[in-house]
Amino acid sequence: MKSENSENKKKFLIYGSAMLAAFLWASAFPGTRYALDYYSPVSLMVMRFSAASVTLIIVGIIKKIRLPVFKDLPIFAASGLTGVFLYSYFFNTGAVSVSAGVSSFIIASSPVFTLLLTRIFLKEIVKPLGWAGVLLSLIGLAIVTLTGSSEFTWSTGIFLVTLASISSGTYTAIMRAATKNYTALEATTYTIIFGTLGALIFLPTAISEIPHSNITVNLIVAYMGIFPAAIAYLAWSYALAKAKQTAHVTVFSYLIPLISTLLAYVWLRETLSVFTFIGGIVIIAGMVLTNLFDKE
Repeated sequence: MKSENSENKKKFLIYGSAMLAAFLWASAFPGTRYALDYYSPVSLMVMRFSAASVTLIIVGIIKKIRLPVFKDLPIFAASGLTGVFLYSYFFNTGAVSVSAGVSSFIIASSPVFTLLLTRIFLKEIVKPLGWAGVLLSLIGLAIVTLTGSSEFTWSTGIFLVTLASISSGTYTAIMRAATKNYTALEATTYTIIFGTLGALIFLPTAISEIPHSNITVNLIVAYMGIFPAAIAYLAWSYALAKAKQTAHVTVFSYLIPLISTLLAYVWLRETLSVFTFIGGIVIIAGMVLTNLFDKE
């Protein structure tokens, strides 16, 4: 009984962390669209992840985390490049011309890329029921997003956000490997720092744009740096480190567009369609299929 309770607690922490990351990332989509009215895509990237780096460095000092071994620096450079620099550059640039709903759908498709990469490089085996659950959630995701949008036509913005999704999927696969030897806090901190260092080439642009902003947008950028960046990345890394299968975690990203829609309803009083509820049920059904029936 004690062992069963311990296993249930572990699952609760894993799924709770993945859910927290999905919720925080969902809240970043409207924030990004708002901030892009005041900052260029590269400036937003610099400011958001500078705030995230400062937050994680402070926490890291308090927790006295280990410094990375020299031979492991390339893996953190790769995770920072894909998960921070390239993801933010492609997403922020594409989001200028793509709605939050459509962009959240594209980004949430990243688990497909993650599963392919972990299968090839980490030799993880996803059973047929796992793939069925992932695909079922993807169908639900399409129902939630595409039935409420008439904007999904191919464009440069769509292409850039698709590249962001590929970058995100690659980052998750790299972090799955990194957290085998480092704690979630260590792996997240060094990933964010490396990604931010690359983004600092745009620091002069960001500084020049600050006078044209206001306190509201800067508070939103600070929020996106601390919560959807530092805390969400940390929660995601923890879930990846503890989960038996990568798919058990990545499927939670399918909730992002659904959460974004619900947040828009609560905050902006946007109308909810019946397709939102139908798609949400399908997404959750796919998650249950992946996490409950795809056992090792």
